[in-house]
Amino acid sequence: MTFVESDERLALRKAVSDLGKRYGHDYYVRKAREGGHTTELWQEAGKLGYLGVNVPEEFGGGGGGIGDLAAVCEELATAGSPLLMMVVSPAICATIIARFGTDAQKQQWLPRFADGSVVMAFGITEPDAGSNSHKITTTGRRDGGDWVLNGQKVFISGVDGADAVLIVGRTEDAKTGKLKPALYIVPTDAPGFTYQKIEMDLVTPDRQYTLFLDDVRLPGDALVGSEDAALAQLFAGLNPERIMGAAFATGMGRFALNKATEYANTRSVWGAPIGAHQGLAHPLADAHINIELARLMTQKAAALYDAGNDMAAGEAANMAKYAAGEAGAKAADQALQTHGGNGMASEYGMGALVLASRVGRIAPVSREMILNFVAQHSLGLPKSY
Repeated sequence: MTFVESDERLALRKAVSDLGKRYGHDYYVRKAREGGHTTELWQEAGKLGYLGVNVPEEFGGGGGGIGDLAAVCEELATAGSPLLMMVVSPAICATIIARFGTDAQKQQWLPRFADGSVVMAFGITEPDAGSNSHKITTTGRRDGGDWVLNGQKVFISGVDGADAVLIVGRTEDAKTGKLKPALYIVPTDAPGFTYQKIEMDLVTPDRQYTLFLDDVRLPGDALVGSEDAALAQLFAGLNPERIMGAAFATGMGRFALNKATEYANTRSVWGAPIGAHQGLAHPLADAHINIELARLMTQKAAALYDAGNDMAAGEAANMAKYAAGEAGAKAADQALQTHGGNGMASEYGMGALVLASRVGRIAPVSREMILNFVAQHSLGLPKSY
């Protein structure tokens, strides 16, 4: 057992950090306020192989695991240029297709995941389902050799820049008549597929959308993998999502803490830097400790997942996501407090950072649902919902 990352992982972190710093937070905010995308950063990260570190080598990827991809995600966020679609496209979608896709689906999609030339969004949340995925009503029905999809999704990230969306739907079991989960690859230019932007207070280039699927006709091979294995396929993507969400949150927390310590070291009042006062120094130290603890749990979850221990990885991934969400939000809040009145000024960006940090406590799964999971599955307490 080791708690030290390999030299290869550390070198990957250093290279990605250098790339992220060349773009930085000013680039990220400018793109967000202009209504643009961080396309240049995404494309360069893809060409350098960073977006495909978890894709099998036979398809042009790095052949690494979710731990390597999480390291890339974390370092870009720490540099102030987080790529939210990393949580979705290479982590969820590429993982599911690599593990469960047909040979044709792997050949079609994985090489483009590997070099970042394709972006795939992920559609699971629905207006009337929320955290209860058992109530998903998006349905696919057979029509000859095709599938016809109808339904609606909400809070789906990055659809405007995506080539396709991996839609979580249901299909009717011919034997029982009951609806069972199924995953479909839906091109964003498919007839009957439309989307509408959700206005948000978040300052981010990765916007949220409501999706409408009205008799969207798809070929038979749009179904991912086996029609009978979709639940297993879905959970194969959700554990990486939680691990990546944790990496995203700890990266943002590290960015916030770096900004706060820089300010605390340079802002001088009463003849000394404000960081010399324990009223600021101790909360920042506490935030650092919590971020490091969350990072350690994230690395454990990734190691378990990459070792093929899905059951243990599920528990650890949920715990990592919870710890990272709390630590990131606390770091951002303390960073704003450290800046005092300047924390409210747009010049410093602390207010936008505080709001963005709350995402880690809400998505892709809320802190309350994680506590439900841990209470029931880790502690053996009665189910509360």
